[in-house]
Amino acid sequence: MAGNPPIVVHRISASGGRRVTVRGRIMGLAQSDDEVLELVGRAGLDGTADLLADPTMVEWAGGRPHQYRRAELLP
Repeated sequence: MAGNPPIVVHRISASGGRRVTVRGRIMGLAQSDDEVLELVGRAGLDGTADLLADPTMVEWAGGRPHQYRRAELLP
C-alpha cells in the first residue's frame, strides 16, 4: 500500500457492507461505491469515482475493491 491512505474501506462484514473510516474516524457502513463516496463527503473530503481507484487516498482492506457482499467473493 502506498503510504498511509486517509480512507480505509474495511473487510466485508458478515451481514454485508463495509465499514468506512476516514483519518481513523468511523464514518459508517457502505453497501456500494456511491455510499463510500457519500461517507467520504460527510468527512469533508471531495469524493469522486476516481478517488476510489487512488491507492494514495483509499485502502481496500481485507477484500477486493468495489465488492460489498460475501457472495461476491466466491469464484
